Amino acid sequence: MTVQYYKLEIFIPETHFRALQKALQDADAGHIGNYDSCLSYSRVTGTWRPLLGTNPFIGTEGEVSEEPELKVEVTIRAEILDAVMKAVKAVHPYEEPLINVLPLAATGMEWK
Repeated sequence: MTVQYYKLEIFIPETHFRALQKALQDADAGHIGNYDSCLSYSRVTGTWRPLLGTNPFIGTEGEVSEEPELKVEVTIRAEILDAVMKAVKAVHPYEEPLINVLPLAATGMEWK
């Protein structure tokens, strides 16, 4: 079976949400039928420890950080994955952004 859709999970500080939302919209992520700009977000808490030689956006090298973030979820067509990933990385402030790319077996728009 060929993957036609992916769900992206993007973890980002709330300060950068609107820039991400615009980048996703411009890349046509979240286009579902006759609607566009469709995404969901929820508040989460992220933890990480910057290792030696890192340049963290938030946190201190060698210390565990715990910060509020947003988890943004958006469905995209497989053919725009590369363009969407470039758009996300262009506005994401983290040195190593957490972006999960999950293949979808089906979406609500095609489920019969």
